[in-house]
Amino acid sequence: MKEIEISGANRYDTFTKTRGGSRAVIIRDGMILLSHETGSGWWLVPGGGMEEGETPEMCCKREVEEETGYLVQPLRQFLTLYEYYEEYRYISHYFLCSVTGRGRMNLTAAEKKRGLEPQWISLRDAIDLFSHHQDFADVCEEQRGAYLREYTALREYMRQAQSAD
Repeated sequence: MKEIEISGANRYDTFTKTRGGSRAVIIRDGMILLSHETGSGWWLVPGGGMEEGETPEMCCKREVEEETGYLVQPLRQFLTLYEYYEEYRYISHYFLCSVTGRGRMNLTAAEKKRGLEPQWISLRDAIDLFSHHQDFADVCEEQRGAYLREYTALREYMRQAQSAD
């Protein structure tokens, strides 16, 4: 499994807070399942923060069901990303997952307000979308960082998939 570090432009010299989470790369027929915030236009790989006592796999399954309504089975972890922004270190565990059924979405009030919706788009379009992360450098460091994270993860997924062929 690959490990990659990303440092934001606003990184402090040392981090004092750590937040761990998991994200799910779910591919079906050349399409990837993403979470789309219709209010802001943001796109993200489904996932989120770990709760106390959760393993990365448990977090992945819970977050995907809450955000998309899909039940998934993590097949393998292919990447851990360490990101540094301000005083935070974010640890994202990326899993390749398969859909095993339908569950029930359970959005937070903030996710409902942002208009979070699951959407399938072509993997090629997703990689292209996230490749424009630098366009947000002067606008929103949070979005630039999120898109860089997703772009890095999807490129690593593709690299590993091609080397397995």
